[in-house]
Amino acid sequence: MSEPLLELRGVRAGYGSIEVLHGVDLVVPPSSVVALLGPNGAGKTTTLSVACGLVQPTAGSVLVAGRNVVGVAPELLAQRGLVTIPEGRGIFPNLTVRENLQMATFAGAALAQVEEVAFGRFPRLAERRNQVAGTLSGGEQQMLALARGLAVDPAVLMLDELSMGLAPLVVEELYGIVAQIARTGTSILVVEQFARTVLGVADVAAIMVNGVVRRVGSPAEVEAELSSAYLGG
Repeated sequence: MSEPLLELRGVRAGYGSIEVLHGVDLVVPPSSVVALLGPNGAGKTTTLSVACGLVQPTAGSVLVAGRNVVGVAPELLAQRGLVTIPEGRGIFPNLTVRENLQMATFAGAALAQVEEVAFGRFPRLAERRNQVAGTLSGGEQQMLALARGLAVDPAVLMLDELSMGLAPLVVEELYGIVAQIARTGTSILVVEQFARTVLGVADVAAIMVNGVVRRVGSPAEVEAELSSAYLGG
């Protein structure tokens, strides 16, 4: 099997004196969708924050293509291909769609290239290129966040609660797009509280509880444990 693009080994991390992650091990293989599941407060977002360099671990390693990147600045990790789309979408609501996409050019891509990727993947954004982003629907705003992340051709795309506040049909459409992105070679680590929204497109699923990854397996293997063990009925 190819070397993982992203791997966390024995990661401990937290905020001040409060430890949130207690030895997290997690692997993201190439061209795959890895779903990190668990209840609210399990440590999922902190895991993403460690992976992208926003939170420094107190112990353990974060490996990108086999190299330990603990201590590397978040912007440098982004330049190396680790792109995060945070909870709440992270767009600029007072800018137009086109102006939001233009922000991605600061990473070095030409606007024409950014727009080609964005409008090719999300035709609805092309129709709304001059519309103020804050007036888009929730699903369209999430498409814009995805489009901006894809503009830099990431090696690993990390998504935090993609489904938050969206209708089920919109969530299904977005996760279909996530599966397509993975097939083009981008690895995806997606954090979800509502597990069944992502299991249909995941290659690997991991359940996190109280700052520890308790179970890793295929979506079918993990789904059998969700109701009884972690997330309720």
